Amino acid sequence: MSRSLNKAMLIGNLGSDPEIRSTTTGTRVASFSLATSRSWTGQNGEKQEKTEWHKCVVWNRKSGGGLVDVVEKYVKKGDRLYVEGEIEYRQWQDKENQTRYTTEINVRDMVMLGGSRGSGGGDSESGGGSRRAPSAAKAPAGAGAAGGDFEDFPAALEDTDDDLPF
Repeated sequence: MSRSLNKAMLIGNLGSDPEIRSTTTGTRVASFSLATSRSWTGQNGEKQEKTEWHKCVVWNRKSGGGLVDVVEKYVKKGDRLYVEGEIEYRQWQDKENQTRYTTEINVRDMVMLGGSRGSGGGDSESGGGSRRAPSAAKAPAGAGAAGGDFEDFPAALEDTDDDLPF
């Protein structure tokens, strides 16, 4: 039997605050829309941009994961996220008994890349920095306090003297 791979990796911004709900069995789920954009210069030299919206769903796993708790506590509209998960296509019946189709990213891992919250797009006012939210563990108490962006160490980007033996 051959192997297959279903993996999506996205970096984008949240369009609205995440929606947190519980299923009838008590499993918590978070959902949010993530916007990714690309830009290019057209044949006439005019700059163009296209934004795609991705529906993302985060489930708390039975094995004790707490990613929904992290989303609920730390993720807000406008935040920049890296999400990794599987693409899932579903069909369902609406109230008028019409068949509807949905494409979702079933998020397994997430990294908070710093937000534009309250700072007009920069990270300096928002407590920014890069914060990783592992899928199998809860975020530490000071998850938003530590910085980790390269902007904190500009010389690190310019340093070309590496000690590689080849």
